[in-house]
Amino acid sequence: MKRSVLKFGGSSVADFNKIKNIAHYLKERVQNGEQLVVVVSAMGKTTDNLLKSVHELTSNPNDKDLAMLLTTGEQQTISFLSLALHDLDVSAKPLTGYQAGIETIGKHLKSKISSIKTDLLEQLFEENNILIVAGFQGFNKAGELTTLGRGGSDTTAVAIASALDCPCEIYTDVSGVYSTDPRVYPDAKRWDMISFEEMMEMSALGAGVLETRSVELANNHNIPLYLGKTLSNEKGTWIVPNDQILERKAVTGVALDKEMAHVTITYPTDENQSFLHDLFIKLEEAEINIDMISQIQNQDGLQLSFTFKESEERELNELFDSLKSHYQELYVKIETTYCKVSVIGAGMRDMTGIASKIFKTLIESHIPFYQVTTSEISVSYVVDGKNGEKATRILCQTFDL
Repeated sequence: MKRSVLKFGGSSVADFNKIKNIAHYLKERVQNGEQLVVVVSAMGKTTDNLLKSVHELTSNPNDKDLAMLLTTGEQQTISFLSLALHDLDVSAKPLTGYQAGIETIGKHLKSKISSIKTDLLEQLFEENNILIVAGFQGFNKAGELTTLGRGGSDTTAVAIASALDCPCEIYTDVSGVYSTDPRVYPDAKRWDMISFEEMMEMSALGAGVLETRSVELANNHNIPLYLGKTLSNEKGTWIVPNDQILERKAVTGVALDKEMAHVTITYPTDENQSFLHDLFIKLEEAEINIDMISQIQNQDGLQLSFTFKESEERELNELFDSLKSHYQELYVKIETTYCKVSVIGAGMRDMTGIASKIFKTLIESHIPFYQVTTSEISVSYVVDGKNGEKATRILCQTFDL
């Protein structure tokens, strides 16, 4: 019997009518001879509303308690969808991350999946056609509930598909992968196929369509990955290995990351190596991901800059407060009015002149940039927040995206 993992995002299950419509769709798939694992997110803005409620109680929530609370959002969705399916006489089993055997490691709010008990899922499939799994959550070795961070339901779905060795379909409110966010540039092109490599780069640089770890998992385990619009006949996008892309453009997409912040660190003494060692140890311990790192060393001391996710500003401030107790001449400036614009394309490896064309375009458009980094297939710029959307549109026009 054919198996697939389907994931429905928060906007797809935002109300009862949508949940009922999804239930009817799933019944059709079962009647066509499929067994399904359905991974769901919390309904609509449930997670955001839970976080707002917490901030009314405390400004310093405990991570264990917060993880316990946030998992309740997905628990509602699996229950509602199961109720709708049983009304249609479809055998379904709702499962929390704990019940599905999704073991995790790491911090309570930024855990990573370490294993999935597939024997448990196989056993449940003997009596059920559909297993409904709460995305975004699992449990650690201490038996405590954990969450996988923003976009974690994508990771849940792909991890289960990898464990069961079956395709994964991600359904959301967009009809595939576009060259950029259509809300920013309405003429953005939708791709029928895109490589895992390019999709990982776009996700990591702020595209927001798929969570980066989910694409990486699919790539590592060679899992067919599809992104499409929920309950739509519109054709979506298949994310495939690099060698399956026959015609390659120099540039595939432009990603705009508005949820980043920029930090500049100045330390005017000779203890730089000791300071850098302590800084990066603390960043690793706090599991704070940083990007676009640049360092200058001169007679005035050390100047270090990097970008990070705006949502981690509180943890980063605590980290710097800790460092300042030992490195008293440390100066830190965090800027939250910037954004990051990235141009991505695997064709950059083989085609010259892409970087110079981007520089020329931004300069001629009077868009100043404050930091630049490159990889094999991308070039990223830090620009003023007010220029982010303008830069995105202009670069899409420049590269016919």
